Amino acid sequence: MKNLFSRGSSPARRVLLLVAAALLLLFLDSFTPWLQPARKWMAEATVPLYWLTSLPSRLSEYGDESVVGRRQLEEENEQLRTELLILKGRMQRMTEVVAENVRLRNLLNATEMLKDRVLVAELVGVSPDPSRHTIIINRGEEQGVYVGQAVLDADGLMGQVIEVYRSSSKVLLITDSAHAVPVQVVRNGGRSIAEGMGDFGKLSLRYVPPTTDIVVGDQLVSSGLGGRFPVGYPVGTVTAVQTISGESYLEVNLAPAARIDRSRHLLLLFSALETLGAGDLGGE
Repeated sequence: MKNLFSRGSSPARRVLLLVAAALLLLFLDSFTPWLQPARKWMAEATVPLYWLTSLPSRLSEYGDESVVGRRQLEEENEQLRTELLILKGRMQRMTEVVAENVRLRNLLNATEMLKDRVLVAELVGVSPDPSRHTIIINRGEEQGVYVGQAVLDADGLMGQVIEVYRSSSKVLLITDSAHAVPVQVVRNGGRSIAEGMGDFGKLSLRYVPPTTDIVVGDQLVSSGLGGRFPVGYPVGTVTAVQTISGESYLEVNLAPAARIDRSRHLLLLFSALETLGAGDLGGE
């Protein structure tokens, strides 16, 4: 064999020998398992060669994907930010809708406990004067609203109508410093007058003697005296009872039962007191 591939051998003879060797290898590979280990080794050895030959195309594809991918990511991020903003806006609206449904449900539950005829109204305006606790509601003469009519929310007494227009009315809230309502203690029936203090979260009782049986936590409702408000509607809960040195009366503070500064949907109460007409702002 060495002599066959020596310098003196002719090219034709070498080609024939190579062809014969190739045919022999093909025969052995096809009909015997002798060359399988060599084939596996050769296949594994050529893997890096394939990877190296495909490297330029891979780099080109990577560059194209990086450029296009970044542009697409920026566009997608911008789109997602826009969608997120829209969804947040809708969520805020949904939160308000859910809260409004809860308020309306509470309002409907409150109407089931009322024996008098009621009309649902909505707050549409608040007095810009901080010293005056008045609101505007969207019910007026067209709906039969009258001066002196009691106004409630889902939790308690809100105030009374003081001015009536064609399709709206002005309501004086019980927390206004000019408002007073006769009340009685649920626990023992003790009577007094609850006055506004110009504070949405506070009322006070007028002329409470030191011997009066009243304690923190007592609930007060409208007494019906004075012919202004029907009897039995929640007004407030006692939060403080103090003795003032040198004074002949107790200082008694209440937290209003109604959500004075938060309620939006209200109830106008139609009762037998309507026939009494307008009078004082809740005094006896």
